[in-house]
Amino acid sequence: MGDWIGIAFLVLLLAGAYFGIRALANPKPRTSEDFERNAAENTTMLGASMNALNELMNPEAAKAKEVQMQMKDGRYGKKKREGKAGGPVNEDEDS
Repeated sequence: MGDWIGIAFLVLLLAGAYFGIRALANPKPRTSEDFERNAAENTTMLGASMNALNELMNPEAAKAKEVQMQMKDGRYGKKKREGKAGGPVNEDEDS
């Protein structure tokens, strides 16, 4: 009788582990806004220090990241164009 209880316990334990792992393996659907919000909130000290170390070791990547952020915001190259002849003309300066 004791053997049957032990076997039943092991079968239930294995079945629970199997279905539990399957439930955890299914990702929740997230939008890009949810991902960005979670990434901004969950910055750890280790992650921040690794990013700083990466910027020190590879300054070109840090500059590329800054340019990407400026392009996303629509600010890239505006200061360079203001002083050139082909740039936007301010009507206040002509009078």
